Amino acid sequence: MALDIMEILYYQFGSNLVADYLFALAVFVSLSIVLRIFKSVVILRLKMVAERTKTEIDNLIISVVDSIKWPFYLLVSAFVSLGFLSVPTIVDTILYYSIFIVAAYYGVKIVQTIIDYGSGRLMEERRKDDEDTSVIDILTRILKIGVWVVGLLFVLSNFGFNITPMIAGLGIGGVAIAFALQNILGDIFASFSIYFDKPFQKGDFIIIGNDMGVVEKIGIKSTRIRTLQGQELIVSNKDLTETRVHNYKRMQKRRIVFNLGVKYETPTEKLKKIPVIIKDIIDKIESVELDRVHFNKFGDFSLGFEVVYNLNTSDYNKYMDVQQEINLMIKEQFEAVGIEMAYPTQTVYINKTGDA
Repeated sequence: MALDIMEILYYQFGSNLVADYLFALAVFVSLSIVLRIFKSVVILRLKMVAERTKTEIDNLIISVVDSIKWPFYLLVSAFVSLGFLSVPTIVDTILYYSIFIVAAYYGVKIVQTIIDYGSGRLMEERRKDDEDTSVIDILTRILKIGVWVVGLLFVLSNFGFNITPMIAGLGIGGVAIAFALQNILGDIFASFSIYFDKPFQKGDFIIIGNDMGVVEKIGIKSTRIRTLQGQELIVSNKDLTETRVHNYKRMQKRRIVFNLGVKYETPTEKLKKIPVIIKDIIDKIESVELDRVHFNKFGDFSLGFEVVYNLNTSDYNKYMDVQQEINLMIKEQFEAVGIEMAYPTQTVYINKTGDA
């Protein structure tokens, strides 16, 4: 019986003994199991470390290791085990290129995992601030497509293909596509400019030409603004980057200038009291700083005063509340001291002459 087993083991099959095949099979099975256990142990250890740390780098490493699936380990095991056998060159070549393709595939997947991790962090931060994440999403898609293209070119280059014409073709095709979609791409790149430069953000009150309102959404192609009248204004991102935008949300304090006029019949002594009255009124209001009050002009039907003050907030409703309070107090004080506000009047002088 022992002799029969030895005869079987030393039986020549092809270019190798049966014993060689069995040994190669044992190496294949053993290495597959070891690699599988190694992966499981590494992930388990990393998860234990992750529970004790507050950083998310370990979670990224876990995702990277876990993205490498069983086909890669099987091919590596097969490549090592075939090293103990004498096999045709074609088999070695096929196995080598198979491992190369799978390795390239998982290399691309690892890079994509890193991209997803980075974009996920950015999107999470922007969602906390209730900001739009569409720009990050499209950048992520573009990067991932680019990684696949580079990976494919890398594989083809190692297979002996001349990729120079392909790169040139991609360049020409890219120019043609860019030319055909120049308006859309202009808005997309403008959205990138808005995202990175941040001239305004969601919730900001902005003025664009004759339009004004609160920014509700910054999209890939357009930005949506809720106007003071209530309707939604949709403006292309390209137009926004090519025009002047007044962002009142960034204003730390508001400078207000307003004018008032009193009748020409107002005595000089009462005119002198007006700056004092207005100063006393504004000094009583919280978050308001008076800049100046001047009797500045002789108008067509009134004596004009210019008042300038600073409001320590950019809130438009607060500004209107303060201005209303000032106006009411001015009218109340003027009535108390007998100063009359001016209104449009016209005086006609008639010169009567007697008969000759």
